[in-house]
Amino acid sequence: MSEHDAPTAPARILVVDDDPTVAEVVGGYLERAGCSVEHAADGPDALLRAERRWPDLVVLDLMLPGLDGLEVCRRLRAHRPVPVVMLTARGDEDDRITGLEVGADDYVTKPFSPRELVLRVESVLRRTRTAAASSGPGPVLRAGYLTVDPATRRAARAGRELSLTLREFDLLAYFLARPRAVHSREELMREVWGWDFGDLSTVTVHVRRLRAKIEDDPARPRFVRTVWGIGYSFEPEGDGEHGNDGEAP
Repeated sequence: MSEHDAPTAPARILVVDDDPTVAEVVGGYLERAGCSVEHAADGPDALLRAERRWPDLVVLDLMLPGLDGLEVCRRLRAHRPVPVVMLTARGDEDDRITGLEVGADDYVTKPFSPRELVLRVESVLRRTRTAAASSGPGPVLRAGYLTVDPATRRAARAGRELSLTLREFDLLAYFLARPRAVHSREELMREVWGWDFGDLSTVTVHVRRLRAKIEDDPARPRFVRTVWGIGYSFEPEGDGEHGNDGEAP
């Protein structure tokens, strides 16, 4: 990490992988990047270590003994918000999508470049720190029955607090701050995720999850509208054209 981006204390990274070679290589690269690394070899051990010393980020393999990565991610996120970067086997697209749907912030497919993984970890940490640093006073964003308070990072639907992941909150706040503008998935990935590269299906999955939480009928969204061939736009009064929850081509 650069001196400018480094936090005052090393980021605590929990690496969860039952392959000791992978864990050693990943841990070594992360330590050289300035992180403090702890290793867990299975799902139950990961949950125990996280409870003892809550990490700043978890690098989580999907295929684990005891509990698989998806269940570990669900239990971690049910306890407290924590950024998660998942490791998946190449070609397991369904698992990657499911990982994003249970709250993972990013994924890297095996075999992977350790340097690429470090870049992904740094990107997620940077967004997390930026969100924490920008939690000062600011205007509350409102649209229809939706309310987003960037200062407290809380969002509500008709007065009832929404349970949003880090990315879902950032995506909703980005939409509310730019009503009726049309956003490509490339723009959303760059501005919300902070990535200049990556799988655009990540954006699609998060839009789908966000719709499921804010729309009366996610299959016929009123707020987050698909603009075919371009991306998405946000209708602040929920009066957009009804459309299906398909991918923006």
